[in-house]
Amino acid sequence: MTDFAYITVKLASGLAGLWIITRLLGKKEISQLTAFDFVSSLMLSEIVGNTLYDRDVGLEQLLYALALWTVMSLALEKLVQYVPWLSKPLNGTADLIIDNGRIDWQAMKRNNLDFDQLLTMLREQSVFSIREVAFAVFETNGSISVMKRTEADSVTRKDLRLPDVPMSLPVVLIENGNIQRERLEALGRDEAWLFGELQAAGIDRPQGVLYAEWTDHEGLYCQQKPETAGQ
Repeated sequence: MTDFAYITVKLASGLAGLWIITRLLGKKEISQLTAFDFVSSLMLSEIVGNTLYDRDVGLEQLLYALALWTVMSLALEKLVQYVPWLSKPLNGTADLIIDNGRIDWQAMKRNNLDFDQLLTMLREQSVFSIREVAFAVFETNGSISVMKRTEADSVTRKDLRLPDVPMSLPVVLIENGNIQRERLEALGRDEAWLFGELQAAGIDRPQGVLYAEWTDHEGLYCQQKPETAGQ
C-alpha cells in the first residue's frame, strides 16, 4: 500500500473512531468542556495525529489505542458514578464568585480569575454592572451562571410606561485597591474627584476598596475588601 493510500485509510479510520467515541461518551464532548473532557479531547487528537504519518504504527495499533481510550474513559465515568467523591478531583467544583451581591476575592484567586475576565463573562450573560448581580457561579466548564438582583430582573420601565432614562456603560475605577488612572482620565475626572466620591460613601482610602465602578446614571458603586469593611 502506498503512503498516500495508507494515510487515507488511517485518517478515515481515525475519523470513524472519533465519531463513534463521541457518540459513546455523550454530547458533552462537543459542548463546553470540563477539565477531564479537555484532557480526553487532547488525548484523542494526539492518538490520531501521532499515528497518522508514522509507518511504524499500523492501522491495527491505531484502532486498538482508540478502543482502549474509549474503554478507559467509559470505565472512569462509571467509577465516578459509584464513587462520587472522585468527581471533584477529576472535574473540579463550581465556585460562588459573587455571593449576595459581594465579590468573593478568595474565590477569584482560587480560580485564577481577574476582574477583566469576570466582567467579560458577565457581559456575555447580558450583565454590564456588578451591582445587577445577586449571585454568580463559576462553573466547572469555565462558564459563569448569573442570578440577577430582583430590582434588576423585574418589570421594565416600558411595562410601567415610564420615560427612558439615559444609560451609560460602567467604568471600572478601582480593582483590588489599585486606581485605574487611564480609565479615570478617559472619564474626564481626577483622583481628587474619586477621593471625594469615596469619602461620600464612607470610605477613607482606595487601598481598602476591592472593586469600584462608575456610571453617569447611577454614580459610584464600590465594595470594600473584607478586612476593611465595617471599619
